Amino acid sequence: MILLDNRQDKIEISEELENNIKKMIDFTLKEEKLIIDYEVSVIFVDNNQIKKLNNEFRGIDRETDVLSFPMLEYEKGKVYKQLYTDYDFSDYDFDDGKLVLGDIALSLEKADEQSKEFGHSFQREVCYLLIHSVLHLLGYDHIDEEDKVVMRKNEEYILNKFNINR
Repeated sequence: MILLDNRQDKIEISEELENNIKKMIDFTLKEEKLIIDYEVSVIFVDNNQIKKLNNEFRGIDRETDVLSFPMLEYEKGKVYKQLYTDYDFSDYDFDDGKLVLGDIALSLEKADEQSKEFGHSFQREVCYLLIHSVLHLLGYDHIDEEDKVVMRKNEEYILNKFNINR
């Protein structure tokens, strides 16, 4: 289940974009071998709201584009796809039988700014940021260059599957 919650009033979200977001998140999770019922929450905010979240949760007092709040813990260098057959869910609380992967906060205002800066569509920027965040929920990171290459490859693969190009 993908929950979308619009908490901003600066950027209008079309039904088409909402549907694309849900399809892309679902596709990403299936590609990453998530075969059980799941829940992901996506909260759309503006720059002011995401700045407050970034300061509160990361101690960084500035705007960002997207924040991910994973609920699962992974061994360093491991992602869900590598662990799913051995992952011990016995201590995990399921919500109505669904594995809660985590929350994503996305500044639509920042996504709009970045789409103009990078010269591509708003839809492409939103979808990229959401795929990026979903991969974070699954244990991917981009701190080390090697991990960054893997994450970028996965992001581009999924965007290309939906014909969302630069």
